[in-house]
Amino acid sequence: MKRFMSIALCVTIVGSAFAQKANVEQAKKLAGKFDKIEEARSLYRAAIENPETAKDALTFKTAGDVEYKAYTGQEARLAINPNDDKVNQPEMMRELINAYDLYTQALPLDELPNEKGQVKPRFTKDIINKIAEKHEDFFRAGAILFNEKDFYPGAYRAFMIYGDLPLTEPYSSKVKVVPDSVRATAFYNAGLSGWQANKVPEAAKSFAKARKAGYNQKDSYVYEIACWQNISQNDSTMIQTAKDNIREIAEDGYKMFGVAEPLFINNLVNALVSDNKMNEALEKVDLLIAENPDNANLYGLRAFVNDRAGNDDSSVEDYRKAASIEGVDFEILKNASRKVFRVGTEKWNNMDQQDKNMKQSIKSDYFETALDYANRANALHPNDPDIDYILENINYALSTYF
Repeated sequence: MKRFMSIALCVTIVGSAFAQKANVEQAKKLAGKFDKIEEARSLYRAAIENPETAKDALTFKTAGDVEYKAYTGQEARLAINPNDDKVNQPEMMRELINAYDLYTQALPLDELPNEKGQVKPRFTKDIINKIAEKHEDFFRAGAILFNEKDFYPGAYRAFMIYGDLPLTEPYSSKVKVVPDSVRATAFYNAGLSGWQANKVPEAAKSFAKARKAGYNQKDSYVYEIACWQNISQNDSTMIQTAKDNIREIAEDGYKMFGVAEPLFINNLVNALVSDNKMNEALEKVDLLIAENPDNANLYGLRAFVNDRAGNDDSSVEDYRKAASIEGVDFEILKNASRKVFRVGTEKWNNMDQQDKNMKQSIKSDYFETALDYANRANALHPNDPDIDYILENINYALSTYF
C-alpha cells in the first residue's frame, strides 16, 4: 500500500511539473496576441508559483517575452498612428517595466549549471539586448506614468531603471552612454514620484542618487533633507541615521551652492549644535564670516549657536550685527527681537531699580531695539502670530516698566 501511495505521489509531482511546463509553452505561443494577454499572464504566473518551474530560466524568459511583446506590439501601432485610441500608453509602460523585472529574474537562473554541470546561458544575450535597446523608453515611461498619477510603483520604478541601467550589470556594456546629468534628472524625478506617493524612504534613496550623480538644482537637496526630517519624526529608531544623512546632504549642498543658499549651512551647523559640538559649530561659522563679512544670515547663525551655548551677550551682539545689514530676512529679525527682549528683561530683573541711568540704557539698548526689530519683521510679514506675541510683550514692558 505504501509503495502504491509513493508511486501515486511521484506521478502527481511529475504530472504537475509537466502541466506547468505546458503552461509555459502555451504562454509562449500567446505572447504578442493582444486579446490573449491576460490568459498568457495567468499561465506564466502559475508556472512562476510552482516550485517545479519557478527555478527555470525559461519560465521567466517566457513571462518577460509576454510583457515585452505586448509593449512592442503597442509601440508598433503608435509608430503607424500616434493617436491610436486602442493603445493604452500607461498600461503599455507598465508592460515594459514588467518585462524588465521578469527578464532580470531570468538572468541568474540562466547561469545555473545544466544536468552535465555546464554553464551554457540560453537567453542572456537576447535579454540584455532587448532591455538595452529600450533604455530610453524607461524615461518616457516615467513621464507618462507620473502624468497618469501612478507615482509609485509606476513612475518611480521607470525613472529608477533608467538611471540605474547604465551602471547595472550585465546591461551596462550594451546601454548607450548617457551623461550623468541626465541620469541625475531621472533619479530626481524618481524622488519626486516617491515623495508624491508618500514613499518617503524610497524618495530619500532616489534624491541621494541624484545628488551623488551631480544634480545641480537645490530642490533635490531640499527634498532629501525633508525626507530624512519626515523619517526621524515618524520613526524614533531612525533619529541618529536621519541626523547623519542630513549632515551629509547639508555638507554637499554647501559645497555645491555655498552660503548663497542658507538652508545648507544652517542645517550643517544645526547638526553640530544638536550633537553638542558648540566649539566646532562656532569655528565653522567664524571662518565663514571671515570670508563673508557682510552676510546677515551668518551672523544670525552664529547668534543661534551662541544662544544654544548659553553665550547670551555674544548672541545679542551677533543679532545686532545681523539686523544692521541690508537685506536681513524676516526670521533673523524675529529671532533677534525675541532674544534681545529676553536678555533685556533679565537685565531689568537683576538691576538696581534705583539706577536711573541703567534703566534708560536697558530701555534704549534692549526694549526699544527689540521693538524696532519686531516692527521691521512685521513690515516684512504682517500678522505673523509670533511677531504679534513679541510686540504685545514688548509694548507691555515699555508701558509698565518705564
